[in-house]
Amino acid sequence: MSLEETKQLLQTHHISPNKLLGQNFMVEPSLYPKLCSYAALSAEDVVLDAGAGFGWLTCFLAGKSKKVVAVEKDPHVAMVLREQVRDLGNVVIVEGDVLKETLPQFNKVIAIPPYYLSSHLVLWLIERKVDCAVMILQKEFVTRLIASVGSEEYGWLTVVADQGAEIKVLDAVPKDMFYPQPEVDSAIVTIKPWSTKPFEVKDPAFFVQMTKWLFTQRNKKLGKAIAPFLRSSFKLSKPDAEKLALSLPFHDKRARELSPKDFGAIAIALPK
Repeated sequence: MSLEETKQLLQTHHISPNKLLGQNFMVEPSLYPKLCSYAALSAEDVVLDAGAGFGWLTCFLAGKSKKVVAVEKDPHVAMVLREQVRDLGNVVIVEGDVLKETLPQFNKVIAIPPYYLSSHLVLWLIERKVDCAVMILQKEFVTRLIASVGSEEYGWLTVVADQGAEIKVLDAVPKDMFYPQPEVDSAIVTIKPWSTKPFEVKDPAFFVQMTKWLFTQRNKKLGKAIAPFLRSSFKLSKPDAEKLALSLPFHDKRARELSPKDFGAIAIALPK
């Protein structure tokens, strides 16, 4: 599980890390016990390893849990993964896209997912309401997840994630712990669905759509920014959409100034 072992596997199997698939392989095994500790992993847990790679983390998790569901999209890497875990009876390999494949039940997630998957995976996990997820994510993405209101990084992802889960950043992970090295550092993050959400929404999919739209108009006042979205969503005339927009709470504030809870209040005030 060292840098040299990873390089050897790549060479032996004629695999070149695929930048489009975000293939930066973790080569620092000292992090694995820390990830398990943060997840309070026990012998009763079934854990998802999304983006399992060559299976170094998978093998470690297998010794600490009831079962590991290891998902790998790259067929060449998945072939090596199967070889690596062939003697482990409690590992299930799923080859394909973790968001699209039918997976066995799991209650916890410990993973080092590829960067391109991060936002979709976080939202997918929040919807599935796992006990907890502990993941290593790239720092710039983490900054967007936990950004403060009004900051440059604050956006739809911050709002939607805040509504669904409590997110904590625990440790920095330098880029030299990966091969090949990514351009930025990473961080260990825990994601736990709220036992009581800070605010409720009637239609989560609509809430995401609305929030995404408003952040494309982040510097406009809400009353003006949301009117075209209302016209399209509710099949309203332009005057009716504008009238509804101006009746909403915070209609005179800009999207970037609104807290996640404010977005919730706007969604609740709408007919859908």
